[in-house]
Formats: sequence, C-alpha cells, structure tokens
Amino acid sequence: MKKLTQLDTIKKVLAYIKHYWWLIVCSLVFAAITVVSTLYLPILSGNAVDVMIDKGCVRFADLKEILARMVIVILITGVAQWIMNIANNRITYFVVRDIRKDAFHKIQKLPLKYLDGHVTGDIVSRMIADVDQFADGLLMGFTQAFTGILTILGTLLFMLRINVWITLVVVLVTPLSFFVAAFIAKKTHTMFQKQSQTRGEQTGLIDEMIGNQQVVQAYGYEKKAMKRFDEINGRLKKYALRATFFSSITNPATRFVNNLVYAGVGITGAFFAINGSLSVGQLSCFLSYANQYTKPFNEISGVITELQNALTCAGRVFELMEEESEIPDKAQAEKIEVTKGNVEMDHVFFSYTEDKPLIQDLNLKVKPGQRVAIVGPTGCGKTTIINLIMRFYDVTQGSIKIDGIDIRDLTRENLRSQYGMVLQETWLKDGTILDNILFGRKDATRQEAIEAAKLSHAHSFIKRLPMGYDTVIKENGENLSQGQRQLLCITRVILCKPSILILDEATSSIDTRTEMQIQNAFQQLMEGRTSFIVAHRLSTIQNADVILVMKDGKIMEQGSHEELLAKKGFYSELYMSQFAI
Repeated sequence: MKKLTQLDTIKKVLAYIKHYWWLIVCSLVFAAITVVSTLYLPILSGNAVDVMIDKGCVRFADLKEILARMVIVILITGVAQWIMNIANNRITYFVVRDIRKDAFHKIQKLPLKYLDGHVTGDIVSRMIADVDQFADGLLMGFTQAFTGILTILGTLLFMLRINVWITLVVVLVTPLSFFVAAFIAKKTHTMFQKQSQTRGEQTGLIDEMIGNQQVVQAYGYEKKAMKRFDEINGRLKKYALRATFFSSITNPATRFVNNLVYAGVGITGAFFAINGSLSVGQLSCFLSYANQYTKPFNEISGVITELQNALTCAGRVFELMEEESEIPDKAQAEKIEVTKGNVEMDHVFFSYTEDKPLIQDLNLKVKPGQRVAIVGPTGCGKTTIINLIMRFYDVTQGSIKIDGIDIRDLTRENLRSQYGMVLQETWLKDGTILDNILFGRKDATRQEAIEAAKLSHAHSFIKRLPMGYDTVIKENGENLSQGQRQLLCITRVILCKPSILILDEATSSIDTRTEMQIQNAFQQLMEGRTSFIVAHRLSTIQNADVILVMKDGKIMEQGSHEELLAKKGFYSELYMSQFAI
C-alpha cells in the first residue's frame, strides 16, 4: 500500500475543499466581521473607563451611548459567529460526505485480490472511524483557525494605532509560541499515526471475533482472543496516551508564553500611563488586546494537534483510495446479448502470488449445453477456474473465450450477467425474503419469485416464516439456518435463468432428501445451458457430460464418470476413497 506524505494528504484535502469555495468565502467574511466587532469592544470598554475615571466625575450621557454601542456590537458578533459556524459545518460535512462516497465507490472498483489480502475490519475502520476523526479535526480547523489568524492580524493593527512600542514587546515575545507548538506538533503526528493504525488493527480483530463467535466458543479460543485483544489494546493505550500527553502540553506551554506577553504589556503600559502618554482606559484596552492576541495562539496550537490527528486519519483513507483499481473495461468493449455457451481456456497460466504458481498451461473446450464437473483435492485450483471464468481475477498468460470472444474484450457487467452463480458461502442482504430473491433480477414479479422458490423447494419453509415472503431477515440471514440461506441463493439463480450456470458446492449445507429434490430442479435448470459444477461429493456429479480431474493446477484426467472409473486413475482413487467400506 502506497504511503502518503503529510503534504500529499493536505493537497488532496484542499482538492475536496475547493469545490465549496463559496462557503469558504462566506466563512471568511463573517469571520472578519466577528473579529472586527470583537476587537472593537475593548476600545468601547476603554472609552467607558475614561468617562468614569474619577469619583463624582462620571459622564453618564457618554457612558449610556457607549453601552448602547456595545450592545449592538455584541449582537452583530453573535449573528456573524452563528452564520460563520453554519458555513464551517457545511464545508466540513460536505467534504466528509464526498470523501466517504468516493472511498466507497473506490472499494467497488478495487480488484478482488486487494479485498482478499486485507483485513475487512481495517477497511471498515478507515471508512468510518478515520473519516469521523478527520471530520472533527477539520471542523475545529475551520472554526478556530480562520478566526484565530484574523484575530492576530486585527489585534496587531488595533494595538499599533494605540502604541507602537508596547506592540513591539508583544510581537517580540510571541514567536516563542510558534517554536513550542511546532516542536509538539512533530511529536504528536507520529503518535497519532500509530494510534490510527493500531485502531484499525483492533477493529479488524473485533470484527473477526464477533463475526465468528460460534467457532471461537466451539474451539475454546476465547482466552487466546482476549490475549490478542489485550496486546493490541495495550499498544493502542500506549500510543493514545503518548499522543494525548504531547497534545495536552501544548496548551499549558503556550499559555506560559502568553502570560509572559500579558505581563510585559502590563509593566510597559504602566510606565507609559505614569508618564501620561497613555490613559488608563487605553491601558485596559491594551491589556484586553494582549489577551485576545495571545488567545488564538492557544487555540491554533490546539488546532494543530487536532489537525495532525485529522490528517493522519485522512491519509489512511486516501491511501485506500490511491490503491490501483481493477483493470478498466476496454473503450470499445463488446457486449453479448445471450451467449451460446461456448467456453474455451487456451494455454492459461495464473497465480495469486508470483512466487507460488497455481494454474499452469490449462487448456479446456466446453461445448454449448455441456455439464462440466471439476473435481480434485483441496487447493488444486477448482474455485480458481471459476474466479477466472467470472473475471474476478485476470489470467497471467493465455486467454479465456466465450463464443470465440476473449472475456477481456467484454464489459465485466455484461460478462457476469451471462452467469448464474451459487457458492458454498451464502450471502444475503438486509431486507425481506422477496428482496433477496429479486436481488439478481429486479424486474421479476412476485409470482415469478414464488415459482422459482417452488422449484428450489424453498417455498415450504418461506411460507412457515412469520410474514412469508415479506419476512425481514437480518444481516447475511443470521435468523435463518445455513441450509435455508443456501436455498434462497439457489432460488435467486433459478429466477435469473442465466446462460451459463456455476455451482460451487451449491448443496453442501442441505440435507440429503432436499438435495435430491434440488438436484432434480438443477437438472431442469441446466437443460440446454453450459454448466460448471464444483463438488467434493462425487455422487452429485455422476451425470456430468465431462468431468475434469485437477491436481496442482493442471487437468490430470478428463472424461465421463464411467470412462474415468475404467481408467483406474486418480479419479478412480478419489471415488473409491469416498465409497470405501
């Protein structure tokens, strides 16, 4: 995975922000109004002090006018700040929405090998937790950075109007805050980076353990799981505490510098007041400005640490988005309306990793309507052939053709629309039973779905559910048995009536009696259709036209069930081992 520098991350964030330039302009305008009105208040309060400087010498008419102005200025400040915050919130959440949407779209385009090779929980953590952390930091950046910088500049201008020398004292002491903040920011970035990575690792473990809790408990893995969790959690605690420590000393350190500034202004201003070159009201105004001038340095230093965390989290999301997408469809990619079912594999080579070759010089010709069974020991490449035919992976060498057309010359959507696939691992989405049956064919009617369910023998158990076809099932059908989930997946394929059928251990979780009934349904479904059947139970593939016997990525034997038994070769050994008494 490509690592992004902080500068790369900032450029990408700015690329998203620039789409909302009008909101940024709005935020800046109202931030300026907020700052100017806030800085005008000390002048009014200083004037108020000057009109009541001595006992019995209070000019009440002037004081009343000053107080009225102060009320108006406070109202203007409140309204401007409210509008500025609305603009900042909109910028932040629009940007976050766009990033999350683009990241999700990117996941849809990532090759299957990326998803196979990365922990699901870490990908989820990048999409959810990291984007949320980025949103918090970005919002703080907009809310406090804009006003902070404008306050610093505005305060300097106002102070210069009153007294240049006192302003010079403020300016000379203030850079200490920058050095302190820069030193701490460098430390916090590393810790926040490690914290985000460890959080993703922790999310991956939690997702893995919760998703497979039955297996965890069945094999007594709870203590080992807790040990792994405690180790990751311990590292997360260490990095989080260090990140929090470095970020938390920022504020006290800058406050110390700010207090030096305030003390310097107070002492210097007192000498000017004694000499008569500065009024008491002006001195109080200057002290207010000293506070307002140093306050943004506290806020900005806090913002810097938050932005460090935000940029680290954003970097993890952008790293995902920078991953190489699957090879796009060709510009002039063809489309097949309905395939005849000719499938040809010509000198195909393929491996998941370069150092471990799997499929080597595989040649295969399947005629329209043939039923091709693929058998062999675990890891011999049976499911890999299916992955290549479906173009979940592209061949390293050679070609796979359908009706004489290289599948790389077809769009993936068009290619996969020709197939109907039932896997050993079932997948159902949140929704009703009917929604899941219609998943592959949205234009089908309810009656067509019911007819398909009758063919797959799923209709009987569906009718026993509380609301029949309108029963809502949980994520991945957790409130159904494994066999019921598989029946629904089979129903989904029957409804689609595909040109080419792929069955990868499609009846592995179904009882023998129901399996016999489904095999009859499959016989009807496969009639006239090219079919690929992957099975470990050899009794289920005896009626196949061609049986491919694979070992170590190569086809060792090929023929009908009777022909292969007569050869007394590898297939015969596999068959006899399953039926030996």
